[in-house]
Amino acid sequence: MTRSERASYVSGRLAELYPKTPIPLDHSDSYTLLIAVLLSAQCTDKRVNLITPALFARASSPQAMVRLSVEEINGIVRPCGLAPRKAESIWKLSHILMTEHDGKVPASFEALEALPGVGHKTASVVMAQAFGVPAFPVDTHILRLAQRWKLSPQGGTVQRVERDLKKLFPVDEWNKLHLRIIFFGREFCSARGCDGHTCEICAQLNGPAKTPKHVAKRIR
Repeated sequence: MTRSERASYVSGRLAELYPKTPIPLDHSDSYTLLIAVLLSAQCTDKRVNLITPALFARASSPQAMVRLSVEEINGIVRPCGLAPRKAESIWKLSHILMTEHDGKVPASFEALEALPGVGHKTASVVMAQAFGVPAFPVDTHILRLAQRWKLSPQGGTVQRVERDLKKLFPVDEWNKLHLRIIFFGREFCSARGCDGHTCEICAQLNGPAKTPKHVAKRIR
């Protein structure tokens, strides 16, 4: 298969498997989504969803968040990991939203990435899922599967994978497709649960695993 043929198969099969693409992180608006995505760095969505109700009960807006201390925020988000840094970023970005953006989350990659604790991936998720702007956030699942499915070269950077995927797939598919790849990676093609030949899509694209010659000789 050519790379474009691989992309076409992936897009079609994932659309069949996941016709609906709910956002995995619980949120009520662009601000709570931004905070949830920030907290999800090196933390599972499941754990974030267990923690954010308590945080958002205290502060679900920048105005309310800045009234908390960094220590109070840290105490709530501690189970997420990297809590001190995340708590400080949450307070600082909330303050910036109040002073520079009228208390609103900006619908701009540049403005989002200028906020403390907000990198390109976080900004991409917010732009895609809060504002409907086409983006292709690349997390560890997408990085792994894009390379397993030979949509991007092995060992490439997150930036390279994002560029390759954006070239391969139509713009109007990006926002749903990045979620579909994540869903598939979690359910069928995890880092340890698939060797690049086991799951349905890997088997279709890469064929069955080849038995090493020295092992094949012993089998015969």
